[in-house]
Amino acid sequence: MSLQKPRALITGACSGIGLAIARELARRGWDLCVASENRARLEGAASELRALGISVDDVVMDLSEPSSAKALFDAATRDGAVVDALVCNAGFFFFGEVADADPERAERMLALHVVVPSLLCTYFAKEFRRRKRGHVMLVSSISAFRDFPGIAYYASSKKYLRGFARSLRCELAAYGVSVTCLLPGATATALYDPDVVPVELASRLGVMMPPERVAREGVEAMLRGEAESVPGVFNRAVVRAVGYVPQVAIDAVRRWGPWLRATEP
Repeated sequence: MSLQKPRALITGACSGIGLAIARELARRGWDLCVASENRARLEGAASELRALGISVDDVVMDLSEPSSAKALFDAATRDGAVVDALVCNAGFFFFGEVADADPERAERMLALHVVVPSLLCTYFAKEFRRRKRGHVMLVSSISAFRDFPGIAYYASSKKYLRGFARSLRCELAAYGVSVTCLLPGATATALYDPDVVPVELASRLGVMMPPERVAREGVEAMLRGEAESVPGVFNRAVVRAVGYVPQVAIDAVRRWGPWLRATEP
């Protein structure tokens, strides 16, 4: 019997849910390969994780470049290293109308949320299929369940991840490989600007979950081979409720609410 520890590759692992997932797997004895473009924060996270008694490879890379998928695959599997779980978590958020979006920022989001995770899955799916084992976790969002104005780029990219995970799961299940889509709700991370969103208050009220709990539920779902995980009772209730919200109500909020412009400038 091999005594080699299982090993996971986690993107966006220097903060938020990604770092929480890394900590959760580290506590379970997994070795890690962590990737992010922020060198200082990634090195700090890697040092913290090594203190838990595991091996950690840190890869500094701009994951919004389409070519980064192959480069990261090569880095994570260098010298015959094995990856047992792929966790695609890297992402960011912005709010506003499509007409007002910075095209470069929108392009970066689509690459980070759609292109690169898809290509990473292509590279690793071949390995997992060949070995007839492995786990994939794609981090989406409960925004994938309903379309709302102001988050068109973000929610649509997360909806893509949910659909992609479902298709990939169907393809790989025959080879003993599991694919899990993690769909968190609002989480108390740096994804939100604290000057705009009252993160601390939302956390105290239970509207926002701590990333540690999201990570724990997500990792448990992945290891059990579940198709989807929506962490938190509140978030599961929201997912059920949004299906009953009529489109006319959403249109009214868009037209009369204070968050988006109601008329042409």
